[in-house]
Amino acid sequence: MIAVCLILMIGIIVGGHLYGRYLAWLEDRGCENAVEQMRAESQQQKRKIDEQSAQLTNMQAKLNGIAAELEAIRPAANAYNISPNQSLIVGDGRLTIGMIGAPGNDSITLSINGKQQAISAGQVVNVTPDPSANCQVALQSFDMFKAVLTASCAGAKPQ
Repeated sequence: MIAVCLILMIGIIVGGHLYGRYLAWLEDRGCENAVEQMRAESQQQKRKIDEQSAQLTNMQAKLNGIAAELEAIRPAANAYNISPNQSLIVGDGRLTIGMIGAPGNDSITLSINGKQQAISAGQVVNVTPDPSANCQVALQSFDMFKAVLTASCAGAKPQ
């Protein structure tokens, strides 16, 4: 009887051990399958992100090009292109600016409200056309065919 109980206990222990290994093997296969599935999904998501990043880069380049074209058509507020021997009325009608003759090597001659001044690129000229207004004219750049300047006035608007 003791031998039968001993053999039965050894059988239960061996059977339990083998059944436990079988369950662990099933769990391991399930984990491996899940890992492989996640790797495939991860690679698919990486490809999708790369495609979207490339699309975003292309769209950003197109946007920058369109913005540059728009800026060329519609320059910034208070920015003006003036050609030699041309006059403009700017600054809410307070300033009359004319470019006198062709530009020199390092400066141009502007007539601001009838007063001639030689101005270099980057130079800012303060003008007070009337006591209630302060205006600034700044030369941004120039070449043989045009000058780019900004002109703005602060103070009460004329009526």
